[in-house]
Amino acid sequence: MQAEEEVDVLVVGSGGALAGAYTAAREGLRVAVIEATDKFGGTTAYSGGGGMWFPCNPALRRAGTDDTIDDALRYYHEVVGDRTPRELQDTYVRRGSDVIEYLESDPDLSFDMYPWPDYFGKVPGARLDGQRHITPTPLPADELGELRNTLRGPLDTDRLGAPLPDLLIGGQALIGRFLKALSRFPNAAMHLNSALTELVVEDGSVVGAVVDRGDTRRTIRADKGVLLAAGGFEQNQAMRDEYGVPGAARDTMGPCGNLGKAHTAAIDVGADTDLMDQAWWSPGMTHPDGRSAFALWFTGGIFVNQLGRRFVNESAPYDRLGREIIAALDSDGLALPFWMIYDDREGTVPPVKATNVSMVETSKYEDAGLWHTADSLEELAETLGIDAAGLVATVARYNKMVADGVDNDFGRGDEAYDRAFSGGDSPMTPIDEPPYHAAAFGISDLGTKGGLRTDTAGAVLTHEGNRINGLYAAGNTMAAVSGTTYPGGGNPIGASVLFSHLAVLDMLACR
Repeated sequence: MQAEEEVDVLVVGSGGALAGAYTAAREGLRVAVIEATDKFGGTTAYSGGGGMWFPCNPALRRAGTDDTIDDALRYYHEVVGDRTPRELQDTYVRRGSDVIEYLESDPDLSFDMYPWPDYFGKVPGARLDGQRHITPTPLPADELGELRNTLRGPLDTDRLGAPLPDLLIGGQALIGRFLKALSRFPNAAMHLNSALTELVVEDGSVVGAVVDRGDTRRTIRADKGVLLAAGGFEQNQAMRDEYGVPGAARDTMGPCGNLGKAHTAAIDVGADTDLMDQAWWSPGMTHPDGRSAFALWFTGGIFVNQLGRRFVNESAPYDRLGREIIAALDSDGLALPFWMIYDDREGTVPPVKATNVSMVETSKYEDAGLWHTADSLEELAETLGIDAAGLVATVARYNKMVADGVDNDFGRGDEAYDRAFSGGDSPMTPIDEPPYHAAAFGISDLGTKGGLRTDTAGAVLTHEGNRINGLYAAGNTMAAVSGTTYPGGGNPIGASVLFSHLAVLDMLACR
């Protein structure tokens, strides 16, 4: 192998993958991070919370949690089932605390409990008080110095041109803290605009990669291993179509560089894959640019289909809600867009408190045909092209259930998460104050979750279940440990951070 560069560890991706880069640098290895775009952070940098679901970790213990690993395992196993290997699930639940303890021994890396209920509140072992969820401690942006301008996002900056914030929170804080910590290590190199082209194999082992840096192609040798944690392939419509991923690339929350190149490179050297038709889904409020963006925290309104009928619990956890929308698209003739129907108690603007991409002027939504107002439900239905009698009957039935305090149709308010944004009260609000309004919604996602099949150390496996020596995966490049479910807030980032860390520890032990 003729290589222009040589390192111990090559990390492809710069979201949760930075946990692996940090581990390598701290353990004295020469590490290089390559990021295909002009900013570090990947999808993680867009996360409003930057949360991680790691039961019984040090940040939670400081906050006084009485949770147990046994309870967390019981919950996780029940939710995920046998869709992924039990030993992989156990590793995620048991080892999350270890990685937080490791990271927090560095003063640049710290975390706090942020209560967020588990997403399947009726499953045995569920934690309804949110004591399995942590977020990074906020970080003043000026502490990054020159690195500040290399950090991706936030979403409002990238999509709407909003000014960069002075205080980094959520995913911004997590990536910012990793960048700050990595900047202390002379054995860590960070490269932007460096896209993986192919992996290099010698004697059955992955020993490096070919990387495009603009007009220059370079070969990098990695003596201990290559870690692929470059996100999913959500921005690659051709790959979505090939693997049958519902939704459209334009509506994903993943950044532009998430094209699946790491997936393809690994498949080319014999890697097995799983869950390739899956994503982390959510309802998406449609914006004037034509993109439907992840939205949650609905303080009113109902979702209806073209028959004017409700078809889902509007307050359910976003991935569960997204999957119900997809199921309705497949079986009930639901068409996009579907509509949120609400009254005038909060005015024209939809009762959506977390749009992730901020709303712009009302007139732009109205001019785009995305928001409508009418004095009666019949008139509103005619404008939307949906069944008027169906809508009137649906709203009447819903208002009766609101008065009774029970959603007999879809169980809205039956679980802790449903009530997380209403102070524990019922999330059901009547629709009885004209004029009436409608807002267009589609299906969005936080990224694909299908990827390379791995063992408990993140080592990539062949179709026969054997390790590909020197090749590891984490995050959305790895087939999700949670299978077809989303057990709790912070699972995607948590898996990326943990398995990136474990991969490098395995490199140290094996080679």
